[in-house]
Amino acid sequence: MAQHHHAEPSALRRFLAGQSSAGLVLMGTAVLALVIANSPLGPGYEALLHTYAGPLSVEHWINDGLMAVFFLLVGLEIKREALDGQLSTWSRRALPGIAAAGGMAVPALVYLAFNSGPTAHGWAIPAATDIAFALGVISLLGKRVPASLRVFLTALAIIDDLGAVVIIALFYTAGLSLPDLAGAAIVIAVLVGMNRLGVRRLTPYLLLGLVLWVLVLRSGVHATLAGVILAFTIPLQGTPGRPDNEHSSPLHRLEHVLHLPVGFLIVPIFGLANAGVPFLGMPAEALAAPVTLGVGLGLLVGKVVGVLGFSMLAIRLGLADMPAYAGRLQMAGTALLCGIGFTMSLFITLLAFPGDPLLQAEAKIGILGGSLLSGLLGYALLRMAPRDWPGTPSR
Repeated sequence: MAQHHHAEPSALRRFLAGQSSAGLVLMGTAVLALVIANSPLGPGYEALLHTYAGPLSVEHWINDGLMAVFFLLVGLEIKREALDGQLSTWSRRALPGIAAAGGMAVPALVYLAFNSGPTAHGWAIPAATDIAFALGVISLLGKRVPASLRVFLTALAIIDDLGAVVIIALFYTAGLSLPDLAGAAIVIAVLVGMNRLGVRRLTPYLLLGLVLWVLVLRSGVHATLAGVILAFTIPLQGTPGRPDNEHSSPLHRLEHVLHLPVGFLIVPIFGLANAGVPFLGMPAEALAAPVTLGVGLGLLVGKVVGVLGFSMLAIRLGLADMPAYAGRLQMAGTALLCGIGFTMSLFITLLAFPGDPLLQAEAKIGILGGSLLSGLLGYALLRMAPRDWPGTPSR
């Protein structure tokens, strides 16, 4: 029994280690995308993204196809944590859940303080946190950050991702095609039925998942949501009669297979395709445009106020406990890291302002600026914060 207990943190540690190095790779591709977009290669880079390969352009294959795999992994993580992980009990969900709610509401309000009319549609851009990026920054700090805060940040980002998925489904969905939605509903019913009947092989789920993706893509609901729905139908229990370990559970197996390609290939390709903002040709006022300020300050100020404010209120009211060995300064530093809104924010930008390159560029400047400042300030605060828990290195 003791042995099994030892295996749990190593799985979480592997996950965190993979996430944090993926965050560092993502930082590199974001810088590369900016360099390309502002170099003589820029026009070629734009042309390549808009080249059609079959029914979709390269950009669409990346944003609707590859990102559906990213959302599949997000869905698997949400399901696993909700059933037997950091979000499996109400007491564990309370603090990250309340913090995530504040971290979505306050940035949206900050954005709306600057934007009304057509640009108000971008209110959800600063509401999402980039888990890989935030954990990448925390990994640079090593043992200076108590484990409880990493778990809090991971849980918060996972709930935050779930919120972003719901927002995309409710607010960023175009005209709907009912026949395709009906087809998708039938496929979902079959997937749920397979789970109930105890089908443990991954192949049938993945093949049906592909059909689901095509139907959802054609229905007008965003195609990536097919990934999340598929994830929720994949069984967490292993084959009956076999020892119930990570290798016999379909969910664990799929998650294990997806981690590396999503972290080191899919998300960096997405970053490369979407982070490139041609600054050099932009009017100077774009830097102080309402969208730029709303997104940038939403991430930098809104996230901290929302995450830290709601967390402290919940702890004060006795609804949740402070993470072990964490002080207020460390909570503030962690809240700042939640202002890194890279992947999800870029993704929602594309949905909020389709076909408007100027508004997209303004939002991207806000995302890059707000995320960069949040990351740097969060890193600095966590580095300065006093440390007093077992096993910490002295200064």
